Amino acid sequence: MATEPSPQRAYRAACPNCGAPVDFRSAASAFAVCSFCRSTLVREGEALRKIGESAELFDDHSPLQLGAGGKYQGSGFTLVGRLQYRYKDGTWNEWHALFDNGRSGWLSEDNGRYVIAFDAELGGGAPPAEQLRPGAQQVVSGQPWTVASVTAAKLIAAQGELPFKPNTERGFVVADLRSTRDEVGTLDYSDAGAPKWSIGRSVAISELAMTGLAEGAEKTLKARSIECPSCGTSLEIKLSTTQSIVCHQCHAVVDLTSADGAGKGVGGDLAHYAQDNGDEPQIPLGRMGTLKLGKTARAWQVVGYVERCEEGEDEQSFWREYLLYHREEGFAFLVDAEDGWSWSAPITGVPAPSGQGVRYQGAQYREMYRYTGRITYVLGEFYWQLKRGERTSNVDYQGPGGKRLNLEVTEGEQVWSAGETLNAADVAKAFRLAPETSAALKRDAGPTSGNAASLLAKIFFWVFVVVVLLMMFRCSDDDRRDCEPLRASYGEASQEYQSCLASNRSSGYRTSGGSWGGFSSGGGHK
Repeated sequence: MATEPSPQRAYRAACPNCGAPVDFRSAASAFAVCSFCRSTLVREGEALRKIGESAELFDDHSPLQLGAGGKYQGSGFTLVGRLQYRYKDGTWNEWHALFDNGRSGWLSEDNGRYVIAFDAELGGGAPPAEQLRPGAQQVVSGQPWTVASVTAAKLIAAQGELPFKPNTERGFVVADLRSTRDEVGTLDYSDAGAPKWSIGRSVAISELAMTGLAEGAEKTLKARSIECPSCGTSLEIKLSTTQSIVCHQCHAVVDLTSADGAGKGVGGDLAHYAQDNGDEPQIPLGRMGTLKLGKTARAWQVVGYVERCEEGEDEQSFWREYLLYHREEGFAFLVDAEDGWSWSAPITGVPAPSGQGVRYQGAQYREMYRYTGRITYVLGEFYWQLKRGERTSNVDYQGPGGKRLNLEVTEGEQVWSAGETLNAADVAKAFRLAPETSAALKRDAGPTSGNAASLLAKIFFWVFVVVVLLMMFRCSDDDRRDCEPLRASYGEASQEYQSCLASNRSSGYRTSGGSWGGFSSGGGHK
């Protein structure tokens, strides 16, 4: 467990409702929720008074818990309180962190990762919530921000020591804003008369040197189970953040956010939808592989698989994304597209507009493609709610040395992701793929330098390939030999191969859409 904050005098009193001990570690804290009877208590001098009751926490199997601690920017902290919120796509937690120097902060969930944020002065007041729109520019406290998401939320439960009274009676609007300084700002309109403002930065659990985590959190996966509402098969939910899971038996997509933790929304009541069979992933679900995604090589586990298509008037282009998980780093995406392999992960801030592209972390990125993507098939577990046929608007950017950026826009949210190209041989080696499988992966162009001449040559080359493919692979069911190259590269059940076989349709291939993307997770601290 973490060391007690030394500058503060701990205070303990008996809960006036059940008599259980209630601790206050900070002299500044005025409210707490009894961990035994869930009474909401206000501290009045040396006594406690009950002012309400908190609902039971939804069991989300988070590795974090009260009493866990770590270190941030040289100062130790302890998690002393917890707020649990619900929005239309699921739930998220914000943990009240008390630092050894007396400072109070929040450890929150952010796009499958974490953010540490601190309350800040709201100089000049907050803009009206109804005026905020995703993608719009907004000045808050004299600094420029980009609105990432605007969400209707409700505090559903609270736990431990808190700096303000938890209000579970009504919903409110919460808006996440992001800056070119790699910061995320949150406007909380739970008190319409005095909106709260906090500013945070992205962190990994590994950076915080966390101790006292929940039992079993050291394991990569921790299982719980439900019954598939479509076929009755037992589904083992392994990740604490899972919002959607796909039945391995009937391939129904099950929405776990329809469970409210109070005995409702289980079994046949869970929202779900059927999907057609797609291609089996070339990297099996559950497989571990050591890849360097960023600065450090880590052991990543494949927990989800998605097939997506780019929709156009005359053609369709398909690509695949593998959702990777690491218990300390969070989530990342391994992307398999026609132009090769790459990885990406959501970023906290936003790039700055620059010329015909954007600038991010000192590098210039050129806009390459704009397209609309659609989910066609999924397997595994996901930390966001999967919606049938959901479409996303995407913009891809290319930087130096194989660096890539992607902007993905859905209804009510925009998410930036950053990553780099990967060699197919490195992917095959990392996940120990058999020679016959790894041979089908070798369709990448490798990391590029971004040189204009080489890029133009590459574009002409791929245009030539497209023309040749359209001429060669227009086939019927009786003439499968012409489609043999696609079968060898993508597999018998792949969209590419099946499209080639269809006599009334020809597939379009290009090296753009979707190859650089990630997924929207529901936004902000969700």
